[in-house]
Amino acid sequence: MISTPEVSSNIRTAVAFILVLLARSSSFARDEAKAEIADATLWSAEHLERSNAADASTAFPFSFNYNGEDSHKIMNKWKFKRIINHRDESRVQSESTWNDPGTGLAIRMRSVLYQKYPVVEWTVTFKNEGKTATPILDSIRALDTRLGPRGESGADPVLHDFKGSLAELDDYRPRRGPIAPGETIHIGTTGGRPCNTNLPYFNLEWLAGGAIVAIGWPGQWTSSWECDKSKSVHVLAGQENTHFKLLPGEEVRTPLVALLFWRGDRIRSHNTWRRWLIEYNLPRPGGELPPPQLVACSSHQFGEMIGANEENQKLFIDRYLEEKLKIDYWWMDAGWYKNDGTWVNTGTWEVDPKRFPHGLRAITDHGREKGVRSIVWFEPERVTKKSELFEKHSEWLLSPSGLPAGLAYQNDWRLFNLGNPHALKWLIDHVDGLIRSQGIDLYRQDFNIDPSYFWWTGEPDDRKGIVENHYVQGYLAYWDELLRRNPKLRIDSCASGGRRNDLETLRRAVPLLRSDYLFEPTGQQCHTYGISFWYPYHGTGTLIGESRIFGSKLDNDSVYAFRSHMAPSVTACWDVRRKDLHYDLLRKLTTQLNKIQTYYIGDYYPLTPYSTKNDVWMAWRFDRPDLGGGVVQAFRRPDCPDESARFSLAGLDPAARYEIRDLDAPDSVRTTTGRELIDPGLTATIARRPGAVVLLYRKK
Repeated sequence: MISTPEVSSNIRTAVAFILVLLARSSSFARDEAKAEIADATLWSAEHLERSNAADASTAFPFSFNYNGEDSHKIMNKWKFKRIINHRDESRVQSESTWNDPGTGLAIRMRSVLYQKYPVVEWTVTFKNEGKTATPILDSIRALDTRLGPRGESGADPVLHDFKGSLAELDDYRPRRGPIAPGETIHIGTTGGRPCNTNLPYFNLEWLAGGAIVAIGWPGQWTSSWECDKSKSVHVLAGQENTHFKLLPGEEVRTPLVALLFWRGDRIRSHNTWRRWLIEYNLPRPGGELPPPQLVACSSHQFGEMIGANEENQKLFIDRYLEEKLKIDYWWMDAGWYKNDGTWVNTGTWEVDPKRFPHGLRAITDHGREKGVRSIVWFEPERVTKKSELFEKHSEWLLSPSGLPAGLAYQNDWRLFNLGNPHALKWLIDHVDGLIRSQGIDLYRQDFNIDPSYFWWTGEPDDRKGIVENHYVQGYLAYWDELLRRNPKLRIDSCASGGRRNDLETLRRAVPLLRSDYLFEPTGQQCHTYGISFWYPYHGTGTLIGESRIFGSKLDNDSVYAFRSHMAPSVTACWDVRRKDLHYDLLRKLTTQLNKIQTYYIGDYYPLTPYSTKNDVWMAWRFDRPDLGGGVVQAFRRPDCPDESARFSLAGLDPAARYEIRDLDAPDSVRTTTGRELIDPGLTATIARRPGAVVLLYRKK
C-alpha cells in the first residue's frame, strides 16, 4: 500500500495533531480570513484609494507611456478625482479619473474592493475627449505593482502557473518555479486566444502567504515577474501590443485585473478563489448558477451535423429517454447551417432547409416537450469562402498575415470584425433572431482561429493594437447584449476546447468542453486535476462503441473511463440507435454521476501529486461544508502495482463522525471519525487495474 503524501509516521502524527488543534479552534479560520481581508483592504487603500493627484501618480497599479513620458511622472499634473459609486456589505465600488487638459485624454479606473473576500479588482479606460488625435499611448500595463512579504526574508518566492488548453494530454498541467533575486520570468499567450498556451491565472507564493493574480483579457496578453533583492516581485501585465494614438471620441480599455491575498495554506487560497468565483462571477441566467447536467449529442454519428436531419435528431432524443437516460440538453453541433458539405464552411448563418425543412425549432420543441432543452453550436467570428458574409460583406472581415507554417490553413479564412460597430449590430440582431426563432436555450460559441494574425494585419505604426482592443470590447458587448435580450440564455465558451476562458469570459459563459483532447482516461484525469484549481464549472464528453477508450463493449475498463470523465457537465456521445449497448451499466454510471455532481461546486483538494504516468494513483476530493459532506475520486492507473492508497482528508472536524459509502457498494456504510480521516487517513482499495473508486462521505 502507498501512503500519499509520503511522509513518516512521526511527521504525519505531528501534522495531524496541529490540524486537530486548529480545527478545534473555529476562531483560527475566522481570524485568518479576517487577516486576509485586512491585507486586501490595506493594499486597496495604498494603491486604489488615493485622494490626491500627487500620491495617485505612483501609487496606482497600472502604467503607460504617453507622448514618450512615463505615466508616473506626468499624471500628478493632471486633474484628478475619486468618487465612491456604491458601497454595501459585500463590495465597495469606486472610480478614479484623470484628465489631461492639454490633449483631452481622460483616464478612468473602476475598482472593486470585496468585503467578504480578500479580493480587489480594477479596469482602466482611456478616452480622447479632445478635438484632435492624442499623442501616442504606449506600453499600457493594466497591472504594474510589487507583490511580496512586508519586510520578511526567507526562501525565494514561488510562481505557480498552469499550462493552457492545447488539445494535449497535459492540458492544465500545474507548474511551479522559484524566482531568484535578479531573475525575470515572462509568460503570455500566443495566437490571440487567452488560454492557448498558458492560463491567465497565477498564484505567487512567499514565506507566509501569497497572492492570486488573474488577467481578464480575451485576447493577446503578456506578463513579466521580476524578483528584486528584497524578494518582492515586480509584476507587469496587460495587452501585449499597445502603441497607438486615440482619435477624437475614441475609447480603449485595459484587461480586468483581480488580486486575491492569502495567508497560510496555498490550497486553501484556491478554495477561497473558487468560492469568490462562484458567488460573484459565474453567470446566473434566470438567477440560477449553472446546474450539474448530462448532455447528449450525435456529432460522432453524423459527422458533427453534416449527416443530421430533423428525423434522426428527434430519434436520438427519444432513444435516450426510452432507455431512461435522463439528459438535460440535446446538443446540435457544427454543420446545421447552409454549407458546402463541410462544417468548416461557416459564414452563412441560416438553417439548411433541405435537412431541416421546419427549422431547428421542430427539434428544440420536440425535446422541450419531453423536458430536454437545446444547445446549438455557432462560430460567428470565423468566415470562409462560399459563404454569404464572405461574398457580401468583405468590409466587415479581417484578413491574416504572417501566419506560421503550422497555421497556414487559416490563410483563406477571414475574421468577422466585432470591433466594427455596423458588423457588431448586424451579428447581434441576426443571432438573437435565430435564438428566438429556433428556440435555443444554450448558445455555444466556438472559436477555431488564431485572431492575432488578423488583428495586426496592416495596422499603421501609430495604431498598433487598436484593432484588437476594439475587437475585445465588441466581443464582450456582443455577449452582454445577447444576455440582456435573453435573460435566461446560457452561453458555452468553447474555443477549440478551452482556449478562451479568461475571467471576463467566465463572467458570461462556462466551458462545456474544456479541451479537444478527448476520450482518453489519463488525460481526462489530468485535466480535472489541473482545471479544478481555477474553474468550478467545466465539461467533458464520453464516447462508447468502437472507440479508443471503450472498445466494442462495456466492461471494467469502461467504468474506469467513464469515471475519468466525470465533471459538472458531461456530454454523452453514444450511438443509442444500437440496442446491444449495456444500458443497465450506463444507467448506473449516469445515476452515480448525478449523485456526485453537486459536490463539484464546493472546495477542491488534490490528494496525490500531479502525474501523467500510468504507474501511479491519482486522486482528489471535492467538499461541501454547507452540506457536511463530499466526494473522493481515486484512480489506480493501468500499470500501478499498488492495490491500496491512503489519503489525508485535511480540514474535516476531527471530533465528528463521518459515514463513508462506496458508490459500488451503496448499502455498505462504514463510520469513522474526522480525526482518523485526517491521520492515518482514508484508505482506498482497487483490486483491478485500471480501476476507479468513488467514495461519498457525510458528517453524522
